[in-house]
Amino acid sequence: QVQLAESGGGLVQPGGSLRLSCVASGMIFSINTMGWYRQAPKSQQELVAAITSGGSTNYADSVKGRFTISRDNAKNTVYLQMNSLKPEDTAVYYCNADINTKVRWGQGTQVTVSS
Repeated sequence: QVQLAESGGGLVQPGGSLRLSCVASGMIFSINTMGWYRQAPKSQQELVAAITSGGSTNYADSVKGRFTISRDNAKNTVYLQMNSLKPEDTAVYYCNADINTKVRWGQGTQVTVSS
């Protein structure tokens, strides 16, 4: 069974940094686009960043210049480096990946930005 497991969330002060990781495991034949979504309380889920298998990226306007998505195809892992964090970045962050032509989701990791 294919699974996605996120790590790296936590509590950070405004202006701080966190790095999220998401590892795909199981019987994997192909991984296409990987990405990160987030959902804040009382808000809809939104795309934060995505990266194709070829390395093309796209970002939500709200995180451009602050967040960087990357992936290590040999390790089936996607990362999200988050710098200059703001209180409005507080949310549950979910990993998403197109694995074996099926979209998969991780369980989510909480990121809280607060002083």
